[in-house]
Amino acid sequence: MLIKKKLNNNTIITKNKQNQEIIVVGKGVGYGKNIHDLIDESKVAKIFVPENKGERKKILDMVDQIPIEFINISKQIISYARRKYELVLNESVYITLTDHIYSSIDRFKEGIILKNKFQWEIRNFYPNEFKIGEKGLEIIKKEFGIELGEDEASFIAMHVISSEIGGDMEDFYEQTSFIQQTTNIVKYYFSTDFDEDSLDYYRFVTHLKFFWHRITRDKNKKMQDMENDILEIIKNKRVEAYLCSLKVKQFIEKNYQYELTNEEILYLTIHISRMTQKLPMEE
Repeated sequence: MLIKKKLNNNTIITKNKQNQEIIVVGKGVGYGKNIHDLIDESKVAKIFVPENKGERKKILDMVDQIPIEFINISKQIISYARRKYELVLNESVYITLTDHIYSSIDRFKEGIILKNKFQWEIRNFYPNEFKIGEKGLEIIKKEFGIELGEDEASFIAMHVISSEIGGDMEDFYEQTSFIQQTTNIVKYYFSTDFDEDSLDYYRFVTHLKFFWHRITRDKNKKMQDMENDILEIIKNKRVEAYLCSLKVKQFIEKNYQYELTNEEILYLTIHISRMTQKLPMEE
């Protein structure tokens, strides 16, 4: 393969045998290279084949914002999941998982540890995915010398679960309808269209995918609610995002007979706030 465009020392753009544009990522794969030079395939860690402009933008945002080491960690975790458990995963998991691990380690260095309230469900309902999360912790420790807890294993498992392909098509359509209706509520509330190619929008949709599984499959297994203090702080700082989350709450309770906890409202508010942060916000 010949280099068509060099983005940085770790990322280049070229074309495959099918004449599709591909994004080649690997430590030093572009170092000392110029356009039309041959690619050193021994340095290639991952080849992305974007299906559309939106996916291309997400990949380029990731390789621009996140160090190559985190992409390598995700690759090891995903390869393990496919090899050990023969899981069929959507290629987009490279983006979501890499972004998550990067953010988690960044928070860890600042002394911020997030609890995963879905840990019991994940460990018991998705044991293989949880084991993949534990393997991810081993890989992270080996790479960075950082020991993350079981909450992080659950977060990694969540990304694996949300990217799995297969199963009931009717289930897929119902999930898609739920996501569309929920995102429309947010769009109409703020009277705007969002950048559906942005990482924040992508995070919101990923959250909705997992949330949908909970309200349709595990509705009888209520999570323990949180104290009101944190929600009070967030809703006072992000009034519009909170009010919008209440609209979503009404929709879910009416259509799925599922009563949201304060914690679920909190997470909706946080995701909506992140997605709308470039809009004029309240003080």
